Amino acid sequence: MPVIAMTQEMGSLAKDVALELAASLNLAVMRHEVIEHVAGKMNVPKSLISRLREGKAGLVERFTSDERSVAVYTAEEMFALADRGNVVLRGWGATCLLRPVPHVVCVRVTRSLRKRVEWLMGELQTDDAEFAESEVRRSDEAHASRMHERFGVRWGDPVLYDLVLNTDRVSVESCVEQISRLASRPEFAETAESHALLDNMTLQARVRAALKEHAPTRDIDITVEAGNGRVVLHGIVVNAEERTQANSVVAAVSGVAGVDNQLKVMARSKLFTSGR
Repeated sequence: MPVIAMTQEMGSLAKDVALELAASLNLAVMRHEVIEHVAGKMNVPKSLISRLREGKAGLVERFTSDERSVAVYTAEEMFALADRGNVVLRGWGATCLLRPVPHVVCVRVTRSLRKRVEWLMGELQTDDAEFAESEVRRSDEAHASRMHERFGVRWGDPVLYDLVLNTDRVSVESCVEQISRLASRPEFAETAESHALLDNMTLQARVRAALKEHAPTRDIDITVEAGNGRVVLHGIVVNAEERTQANSVVAAVSGVAGVDNQLKVMARSKLFTSGR
């Protein structure tokens, strides 16, 4: 059940590689599932999520948007898609989210700035090279900022990927061949252990999303661990009610077989220390 995680870089031809790879290996391609899932969960227009991701959102939109919710719901959908297998996932932090899973192949498809600018000029049917270059750079900056904020990594760092392909020199067809060969190698074979790890990470993401959806637990910041259906909660909550609410929400999540609630209630005296 191959899972290929790829980068999304404007003008790199990664989309062409993803589509041909999917056709070659009979895989599904993630298209609009993530943006529809995130927008639906947050009850906002899909266009807003697109603008936030592309760095085009206005100041008010950025200020009023809950980036943490975007990250939580994105992770929930990405892990769900990966857990089903036989899929190519492009963008949305897929390479960072799924890199810990041994059978997931993480690929960066890139290209020189000049070629990417030429590609965008062709797409927009414009001869304004300055405008096209500014759009490519803006897209890159938005991607780099998001990856740093969410994962603490430098976008484009080659050690984040199992394979880096430069479409200045390598054709789309050759990219597909290289990725297919790598995915078939023994080190990327799915095992019971690697699938169990992905199952656990998927359940963790589902639990975090459930906590985010539930108003009384929406703003709590706790650690969630999952293993074989059992979920362990670590951290500090404001009061006993919040602890109870968290337990109830997690216990109701599909796939949760039991909850080990190790949440600590903040001592009341500490709440008012700063006000004395």
